[in-house]
Amino acid sequence: MRLDKFLKVSRIIKRRTVANEACDTDRVSVNGRVAKASYDVKPGDKVEITFGEKTLKFVVNEVKEHVAKDEAAQLYTVVKE
Repeated sequence: MRLDKFLKVSRIIKRRTVANEACDTDRVSVNGRVAKASYDVKPGDKVEITFGEKTLKFVVNEVKEHVAKDEAAQLYTVVKE
Protein backbone atom coordinates (compact mmCIF):
# COMPACT_ATOMS: atom_id res chain seq x y z
CA MET A 1 0.00 0.00 0.00
CA ARG A 2 1.21 3.51 -0.80
CA LEU A 3 2.48 5.59 2.12
CA ASP A 4 -0.02 8.42 1.59
CA LYS A 5 -2.93 5.95 1.53
CA PHE A 6 -1.68 4.20 4.68
CA LEU A 7 -1.53 7.53 6.54
CA LYS A 8 -5.15 8.19 5.57
CA VAL A 9 -6.48 4.66 6.27
CA SER A 10 -4.76 4.58 9.68
CA ARG A 11 -6.23 8.05 10.39
CA ILE A 12 -2.87 9.58 11.25
CA ILE A 13 -3.61 12.25 8.62
CA LYS A 14 -7.25 13.01 7.74
CA ARG A 15 -6.99 13.45 3.98
CA ARG A 16 -4.87 11.67 1.40
CA THR A 17 -4.04 14.95 -0.36
CA VAL A 18 -2.62 16.32 2.91
CA ALA A 19 -0.62 13.10 3.40
CA ASN A 20 0.67 13.39 -0.17
CA GLU A 21 1.70 17.00 0.44
CA ALA A 22 3.53 16.03 3.66
CA CYS A 23 5.50 13.41 1.72
CA ASP A 24 6.31 15.84 -1.10
CA THR A 25 7.72 18.41 1.36
CA ASP A 26 10.10 15.84 2.94
CA ARG A 27 8.30 15.77 6.30
CA VAL A 28 7.88 11.97 6.26
CA SER A 29 10.71 9.46 6.59
CA VAL A 30 10.60 5.67 6.63
CA ASN A 31 13.40 3.65 8.22
CA GLY A 32 15.55 6.79 8.48
CA ARG A 33 15.18 7.86 4.83
CA VAL A 34 12.94 10.57 3.39
CA ALA A 35 10.04 8.81 1.64
CA LYS A 36 7.81 9.79 -1.26
CA ALA A 37 4.05 9.24 -1.23
CA SER A 38 4.45 6.23 -3.54
CA TYR A 39 6.64 4.31 -1.04
CA ASP A 40 5.28 0.78 -0.48
CA VAL A 41 4.55 0.44 3.26
CA LYS A 42 5.26 -2.94 4.87
CA PRO A 43 4.75 -4.25 8.43
CA GLY A 44 7.80 -3.42 10.55
CA ASP A 45 8.55 -0.10 8.83
CA LYS A 46 9.51 2.73 11.19
CA VAL A 47 7.80 5.95 10.10
CA GLU A 48 8.55 9.45 11.36
CA ILE A 49 6.32 12.45 10.55
CA THR A 50 7.10 16.05 11.45
CA PHE A 51 4.11 18.31 12.21
CA GLY A 52 5.65 21.75 12.79
CA GLU A 53 7.69 21.32 15.97
CA LYS A 54 6.11 17.97 16.92
CA THR A 55 7.35 14.64 15.63
CA LEU A 56 5.32 11.43 15.55
CA LYS A 57 7.24 8.16 15.37
CA PHE A 58 5.48 4.84 14.89
CA VAL A 59 6.01 1.28 13.67
CA VAL A 60 3.61 -0.26 11.14
CA ASN A 61 1.92 -3.36 12.58
CA GLU A 62 -0.18 -4.38 9.60
CA VAL A 63 -1.46 -3.02 6.31
CA LYS A 64 -5.18 -3.18 5.41
CA GLU A 65 -7.13 -1.52 2.58
CA HIS A 66 -10.22 -0.72 4.68
CA VAL A 67 -10.41 -0.35 8.45
CA ALA A 68 -13.20 0.70 10.81
CA LYS A 69 -12.59 3.89 12.76
CA ASP A 70 -12.11 2.09 16.10
CA GLU A 71 -9.64 -0.40 14.58
CA ALA A 72 -7.43 2.18 12.83
CA ALA A 73 -5.09 2.62 15.82
CA GLN A 74 -4.23 -1.11 15.69
CA LEU A 75 -2.42 -0.63 12.36
CA TYR A 76 0.53 1.08 14.07
CA THR A 77 2.33 1.42 17.42
CA VAL A 78 3.58 4.81 18.57
CA VAL A 79 7.27 4.79 19.57
CA LYS A 80 8.51 7.16 22.28
CA GLU A 81 12.15 8.20 22.27
